Amino acid sequence: MGRKTIKQVFEKIEVIDAGAKGKTIAKAPDGRVIFLSNAVPGDIVDVQTLKKRKAYFEGKAIAFHKYSEKRTEPKCQHFGTCGGCKWQDMDYKYQLEYKQNEVVNNLKRIGHLQLPEVTPIMGSSEQYFYRNKMEFSFSDSRWLTLEEIQSDRDLGDKNALGFHIPGMWDKILDVKKCWLQEDPSNDIRNAVKKFAIDNNLEFFNTRNQTGFLRTMMVRTSSTGDIMIMIQFFKEDKANRELLLDFLAESFPQITSLQYVINGKANDTIYDQDVICYKGQDHIFEDMEGLKFKINAKSFYQTNSQQAYELYKVTRDFADLKGDELVYDLYTGTGTIAQFVAKQAKRVIGVEAVPDAIIAAKENAQLNGITNVEFYVGDMKNVFNDEFIKQHGHPDVIITDPPRDGMHKDVVQQILNIAPNKVVYVSCNSATQARDLELMDAMYKVTKVQPVDMFPQTHHVENVVLLEKR
Repeated sequence: MGRKTIKQVFEKIEVIDAGAKGKTIAKAPDGRVIFLSNAVPGDIVDVQTLKKRKAYFEGKAIAFHKYSEKRTEPKCQHFGTCGGCKWQDMDYKYQLEYKQNEVVNNLKRIGHLQLPEVTPIMGSSEQYFYRNKMEFSFSDSRWLTLEEIQSDRDLGDKNALGFHIPGMWDKILDVKKCWLQEDPSNDIRNAVKKFAIDNNLEFFNTRNQTGFLRTMMVRTSSTGDIMIMIQFFKEDKANRELLLDFLAESFPQITSLQYVINGKANDTIYDQDVICYKGQDHIFEDMEGLKFKINAKSFYQTNSQQAYELYKVTRDFADLKGDELVYDLYTGTGTIAQFVAKQAKRVIGVEAVPDAIIAAKENAQLNGITNVEFYVGDMKNVFNDEFIKQHGHPDVIITDPPRDGMHKDVVQQILNIAPNKVVYVSCNSATQARDLELMDAMYKVTKVQPVDMFPQTHHVENVVLLEKR
């Protein structure tokens, strides 16, 4: 028998702060922390606990006695059900304030670091419609609200084209309008859903692994290119062409129309063949005159405009004079490497994903950049003494690891090499702080710049400059 959680209600509790993963924080009468998912700092609420642990509760606000001045009206009709924009009910200036606090607190509490004055967070000029990539899932049994379940009215269409409900792999919320990607994204999604229903095209059932239409990816770019990729569960040439022809005719602005036939249990496409139906098999992004070719499997920062600001901070922190050898670790498709190449003598990019390195080399050739080299391999294995001996001792290291941060062997190798500067770009300041603490004896943090790439969410990027003590 699992342990039974006894639910409690605490009355008139003030929400005092924002915490990790988009939760907000209150204190129970016994002093324990309460993590809430549906309140804003400054609210005074009645809390029902959902989970009780030794040091904290998880709960939800069930009544509001006072609304915080930090609140704003959410724009999206799906707010509170869709988990994509958890902070849409908080005014943007306060979102930035809490993101800045999170970065500083992580660096101090986890990293135990002495910090310079932290530069104010760089906010995004666009707070909505800023994403260049969205992925939507088809389902033949859409998520029903409690009100719908309890009603006796005909619920009509059960098909959905939208997002997974947080924590539920088989439940899809049908999205009418999403505020994250600019048009024609919403128009395309709604048109595809209507056409599929009108033409009896089967929506996917995740549990039973049945149906025809599985996912749809929409990529837009700063150059005006649009890529659509439909993932089908099985081949049905007539219906596949029916849908793809409808898309091409209805939205002539689509520059890349592609599809995948994927009959396996999961919908990841990285081991699948992507087939170009019309147009080109790629789109382009443009950044300061550099062109980046993006295919269906490419990683590219999802906020193009703010990625430019992030890379400018990175380049400014590196402060290259033209005679440096730069290592760009976790280079991805080589965007940062190429962005700083004009200011460096030579740039070496290293990345674990082979397809990303192929794209990096192709983009460098496309941009006529001849002083960059790219190598593929697991960072902790390839970034060794032999690699340094072969390619040279770096003057500057730029590192932009995934959310888990750098492997301890990579951190140790940076310390062994001891370049004059390290610029650490991070999408997770907690793991960044952990890594920086390991480097603290040799390096001093001299600059910190948080950058908001994802308005309406709790996510925040951070750039740190380390200089030798």
